[in-house]
Amino acid sequence: MRTDAAIGGPFTLVNQDGKPVDQSLLNGKWSVVFFGYTYCPDYCPTTLTTLGRAMDALGAKAKDTQVVFISIDPERDTPAAMKTYISSRVFPKNITGLTGTPAQVAQAAKAYKVYYQKEGTGTSYTMDHSTVVYLMDPSGRFVRPISEGTPEQDAQQISDAMRGA
Repeated sequence: MRTDAAIGGPFTLVNQDGKPVDQSLLNGKWSVVFFGYTYCPDYCPTTLTTLGRAMDALGAKAKDTQVVFISIDPERDTPAAMKTYISSRVFPKNITGLTGTPAQVAQAAKAYKVYYQKEGTGTSYTMDHSTVVYLMDPSGRFVRPISEGTPEQDAQQISDAMRGA
């Protein structure tokens, strides 16, 4: 099921190793793209844990997929912070963490129609943000949102898209 929604597009960010990347990162694999931040108290770690289990449930098909976690909190989410965060053993093994300058993050968020806003002041602020998980095909085109579900349901949605269902 392909949709013609205008989601995705050019971006330039840096990965968890500090290397510049752009939207071509999405080429060649099915990509599960999720925007969040490392200080998120609930939704982000839960979603990434579910995606980790979904990748396990995909079995051999997981080699054709990648999870791309894009920070909406560039103030705190440095490449080093992203590297530490995404190394959690319950997160997907095939995950890449991206961050950048505030302008770069804003551009990526705009391309994906992501809402985010800083809430609070000082060092204990949080980020209010949309929680859509995007499935992109190996050409980097948006296919569908992944509906929140169990890891097995998420894996099934990815597998169905891979089959063209």
